[in-house]
Amino acid sequence: MASKQTEPLIRQGDASTLHTANEVLTGTSKKGFFARLLPFMGPAFVASVAYIDPGNFATNIQGGAQFGYMLLWVITASNLMAMLIQTLSAKLGIATGRNLAELCREHFPQWVSVMMWILMELVAMATDLAEFLGAALGFNLLFHIPLFPAALLTAVTTFIILGLERRGFRPLEAVITALVGVIAFCYVIETILDKPEISQVLFHAVVPQFSGVESVLLATGILGATVMPHVIFLHSSLTQNRIPTKNDSELKKLFRFQIFDVTIAMGLAGLVNGAMLIMASSTFHAQGLKEIGSIEEAYRTLTPLLGSAASTVFGISLLASGLSSSAVGTMAGQVIMQGFIHRTIPSWVRRAVTMAPPIIVIALGLDPTRTLVLSQVVLSFGLPFAVIPLVMFTQSKDLMGILVNHKITTIIAGIVAALIVSLNLFLLSQLLFGG
Repeated sequence: MASKQTEPLIRQGDASTLHTANEVLTGTSKKGFFARLLPFMGPAFVASVAYIDPGNFATNIQGGAQFGYMLLWVITASNLMAMLIQTLSAKLGIATGRNLAELCREHFPQWVSVMMWILMELVAMATDLAEFLGAALGFNLLFHIPLFPAALLTAVTTFIILGLERRGFRPLEAVITALVGVIAFCYVIETILDKPEISQVLFHAVVPQFSGVESVLLATGILGATVMPHVIFLHSSLTQNRIPTKNDSELKKLFRFQIFDVTIAMGLAGLVNGAMLIMASSTFHAQGLKEIGSIEEAYRTLTPLLGSAASTVFGISLLASGLSSSAVGTMAGQVIMQGFIHRTIPSWVRRAVTMAPPIIVIALGLDPTRTLVLSQVVLSFGLPFAVIPLVMFTQSKDLMGILVNHKITTIIAGIVAALIVSLNLFLLSQLLFGG
């Protein structure tokens, strides 16, 4: 291992949280299970934001409107993949004390590292484009603020959220987790309002089905967009040196708690995605409105179908999604720069740089939907450079020590990585060449 390590993005934590975690790891805590679990919760909730960002809204709504409950199983499969990949990312940070970007810099030739840095910076900016536009659209739909002032308001709000970094890891994790909770709560309300057929929901959540070529393409879109490259880098950074350990026993115990974190956070994200598709199915598909393809259409159509409360709740969830994912995108960009080239810039500078493209898009009056499609092309290019190194490093005994992947884990992760990369390449070909 290389001895030089960069400082993790969020290093200084709440002393009370660290004290409680230390008691749990050393076996001296007398608290109940959930109280002992609490100090380890947070990193996966921050990472889970990428799975319920504004890009997911449009995909899930389109899937439910066109094919009803049929593609729910795709979300189930996607979520299982997300759990595996994010568990590996969390484990990498715990076992090595370094994040994925730092390890790429140490183990790959310099020209490869520089190329990966440039590509991942573009990925972070492309991701932020979708998230920023989503938050601005949320302000626009909820408060009827024109898109350009809404974009500026989004910038100010994310600046405030990112300012919590200076207070340590816990406040920022708490705010992001609260926003994830808002999104989840909104979809609980939506699910109650739209009264889905529970038997059909349970059936289609586990039974694979298709209905023609279009359903296959849409399923590929949902599945292929499961893993966002930037959040793989970020999650490994959020767990590195977050909770110090003194021996292998504590290290293994820490990892077991992080598995709970990932399972709960990614499970919640999966339920939210499923609720989006269920809402579209039981509302739009049931009414024969199969051409609902945009977030704006969904928002406006909900009012006559379910009442103003439904559209308002939908707008709140979109706003919470855009704000939280936009902040997380900026954090990921900082991790990528810091890890690949050992350079940092103030978060407000990065925020200003990454918010420039969406503000320009809005100011020029460009089609947001078309812009989001183009941003997905960049994401597809970047995905192999995150997933493949992750699987490579986590199966290395020299790097991972006692937390090295089991052979079966590596095989499954390799298959998942190959599937995700293949699907994204397929989607890329569809976007570039039609199909």
